[in-house]
Amino acid sequence: MQKVTFKNGDTMPILGLGTWKSKPGEVRQAVYWALEAGYRHIDCAAIYGNEKEVGEGLADAIADKIVTRSEVFITSKLWNDSHRLEDVGPALDKTLQDLGLDHLDLYLVHWPIAFKHGVGFATLREEFFTYKDVPLTQTWSAMQEQKALGKTKHIGVSNFNSRKLQELLDMGGESPEMNQIEMHPFLPQDKLVQFCRENHILLTAYSPLGSPDSRAEKHKNDPKLLSNPVVKEIAKKHGVSEGQVLIAWSIARNIVVIPKSVNQSRITENLKATDIKLDNHDMMELKDIGISHRFVDGTFFTQGSSPYNLSDLWE
Repeated sequence: MQKVTFKNGDTMPILGLGTWKSKPGEVRQAVYWALEAGYRHIDCAAIYGNEKEVGEGLADAIADKIVTRSEVFITSKLWNDSHRLEDVGPALDKTLQDLGLDHLDLYLVHWPIAFKHGVGFATLREEFFTYKDVPLTQTWSAMQEQKALGKTKHIGVSNFNSRKLQELLDMGGESPEMNQIEMHPFLPQDKLVQFCRENHILLTAYSPLGSPDSRAEKHKNDPKLLSNPVVKEIAKKHGVSEGQVLIAWSIARNIVVIPKSVNQSRITENLKATDIKLDNHDMMELKDIGISHRFVDGTFFTQGSSPYNLSDLWE
């Protein structure tokens, strides 16, 4: 499988299994199936509420000699309620305990948004910290400490725009090694991709299929990426599924991609997308798809009495 390379020479498989929205009782088996099929990269996060099951799936596969720990790249993320200097270490310790690991391969700051400790999703003003209360630089200093302690091999961020990334770069210590962001042909993020590449920051695409399971009332009028005529025509041309085309699109851009699934056949199908080679015409057709849409819009962090604005999140 194609891999991306960190500055120190470590590598990360370009395709991983996403575990966001994987329900309890499903993700343990999904992780096992993925490792059995050939995945060597699992993406998880504390807020997903399923890291214990992810760890059990990994442990099952190790016990059955499908993989060794060193063969699997594990990413997790720091939740918004643990941004203070004193909270980052304990949050990572809890993730390691739940996953049954002694270190991560990559640990990310999940959002550039801070809650009071113990708050799952802040809604009241008093449940938020501001950047004055807890600067991002404080959180990033703590992330560097965790790396120095050997609890994670690499550190990065998620949902950071170029201004927030520049704030961390200006600290002069370790730079973020990864930025995980929503990315697909409706949201190619060209400006942010260019900024990251200029600053040697790798990229991971989440919701690469357009978050097709986000069909709550507020999403009912969202454009459907998987049924877009351009995507369907390219899939027909290559004799593959629409989902495989979208995964191959990220891979063609040398961007890590983490489609989520708990269906065994779909997990295997997604992995086979690594064999698909989109040509220049395909890439141009997807570039000119004519629709711009962000599925994970971030308004759940900025509405009501929140001290944050969408400009704190997006370009």
